[in-house]
Amino acid sequence: MAKLLPDNVTKQVKEIFSNMEGSVKALLFKSEKNCDYCSTAEQMLQELSELEAKIGYEVHELDSEMAHKYSVELAPSIVLLTPDGDDKGVRFLGIPAGHEFGSLLQDIVSFSKGAIPELSEESIKKIEKINSPVDIKVFVTTTCPYCPKAVLTAHNIAMVNNNVTAYMVEANEFRDLSKKYGVSSVPQIVINDKVTFVGAYPEGQFVDQVMKAV
Repeated sequence: MAKLLPDNVTKQVKEIFSNMEGSVKALLFKSEKNCDYCSTAEQMLQELSELEAKIGYEVHELDSEMAHKYSVELAPSIVLLTPDGDDKGVRFLGIPAGHEFGSLLQDIVSFSKGAIPELSEESIKKIEKINSPVDIKVFVTTTCPYCPKAVLTAHNIAMVNNNVTAYMVEANEFRDLSKKYGVSSVPQIVINDKVTFVGAYPEGQFVDQVMKAV
């Protein structure tokens, strides 16, 4: 099987992973039905784990108890866990390739350090007040250079509060979902099916949109 990551990329990845502190586990949820990218997602995690001993991964079926535990309904889905095994509500729906590969790498390094949100104190105080479930979907394509900023902002918001779950959704892989939410430009962000906006908003504006949906 051909490698996904060429040598020049693996060198960069190793440099990024040199900043890791603790061990990170990635949970991959796959399905035997209608999952064109499941095997590619698994190969990506395998190659990353071979590059860095602090990265582990497990593979689970979509109809498993683990999928139910983490409320995973679509495949491929990746859930990251901190060194303590904590789920911070960070999700990747679809393979994080192209520009989104960098989002995955940044999240892995962040999780190795306990998934401490990289947000302003003002934003954190607002998000900490959320006391009901919040669902953030960030629709992306792998060729979109602006999408990683929106994904990482959403993921950092989820790291603050256990009531928040933030998804990167690869729009071309999940066409039915994209159609449901009328996705025509990316990044398109949908919060609690109530608030929708397009573009990589600055952190403060993004948080304000989240608060509108609460």
